[in-house]
Amino acid sequence: MSAISKIQQGSLISPKGFAATGVNSGVRETRNDLGMIFSEVPAESAAVYTTSHFQAAPIKVTQDSLSVEQKLQAILVNSGCANACTGKQGLQDAYQSRKSLAEKFHLPEHYVAVASTGVIGEHLQMDKIASGIQKLQPASDEASAEQFETAILTTDLATKKCAFEAVIDGQTVTVGGAAKGSGMIHPNMATMLAFITTDALISAEHLQTALRQVTNQTFNQITVDGDTSTNDTVVVMANGLAGNNPLTPDHPQWDTFMAMLKEVSAILAKKIARDGEGATKLVEVEVFGALNDQEAQVAAKEVVGSNLVKTAVFGADANWGRIISAVGYADITVNPETIDIAIGDQTILEQSEVVAYSEEQIIEYFKGETVKISIHLHLGEGHGMAWGCDLSYDYIKINASYRT
Repeated sequence: MSAISKIQQGSLISPKGFAATGVNSGVRETRNDLGMIFSEVPAESAAVYTTSHFQAAPIKVTQDSLSVEQKLQAILVNSGCANACTGKQGLQDAYQSRKSLAEKFHLPEHYVAVASTGVIGEHLQMDKIASGIQKLQPASDEASAEQFETAILTTDLATKKCAFEAVIDGQTVTVGGAAKGSGMIHPNMATMLAFITTDALISAEHLQTALRQVTNQTFNQITVDGDTSTNDTVVVMANGLAGNNPLTPDHPQWDTFMAMLKEVSAILAKKIARDGEGATKLVEVEVFGALNDQEAQVAAKEVVGSNLVKTAVFGADANWGRIISAVGYADITVNPETIDIAIGDQTILEQSEVVAYSEEQIIEYFKGETVKISIHLHLGEGHGMAWGCDLSYDYIKINASYRT
């Protein structure tokens, strides 16, 4: 595998041939609320979506677009309104948004995907959306990328972006991305939207396979509040402008591409978890020694998603019993006599026996911005990670007044 490098200030316009923009359409009072990603050429594309029974109208339109050729050239994203549970009118509005963008940029309609985030059950303000679309002028500069990154936010406190590059077949190949998400995060592919771009040459079929694998290891391993949104979507566009040979699982540098895709996804996922509504810190749980990777991932997510663990972290309470309790109710194989637990660099449990540790040091450790919990089951080679955040008083305040 070739070395991969993080691009400083990298974003979804870092790969060749991509542009972005964001504007205020008037749906929200002051900040940007309508964004767009654009590729110079049609891009092989893949997507994964929420498993909610109530998939929002924009998901259905995006699925329809990809069903034609598995290619996209533009993605339109609005914030302020999820356009979910809006019936026939909502679906009509999503299709009309797609049509309006396609007409402005002279694209076939099926080359356009749409995504929405915001309040469920409200209809899009189509007059404002239509007017906003006419303002969109994508460009390949940092300011334009930032306009898009801010346009997709809801209760987020920060934008989320990154990019990596590597040499494949003698060509520099780049993968970049942007995401939003703060509350209602418990993806099962929250509201979570992620958009990944790459100039790699790869078929939609292999891109879909890669995305599903990486999503299960990253975006599906984060949780803020246990709620799965109606709108969760991850889309990847690959326009092939890097000039590499076609990437397949048999390509000698397939692992390099997969490593970049996973790094971009993992960083975006962790930024979503850290930006959880009211969060004061990122919580990372790593599980070793499970029967297999899948069981390790289940255990890690149970621990990071435990409200009792989350509140203990927020309150700097070194109550490791909450951690082992979460492992105990996880739907995995466990030997109650062989559990190790560590918080930060302090081991608390070895082979299910308490060892000497400093509670004061753990309390001090909990005051940092990142809390790492390690668990070893001593049953096999399975390894998994999950990310979340603490649960603070502000989470209640934010969600109690979300619509006001």
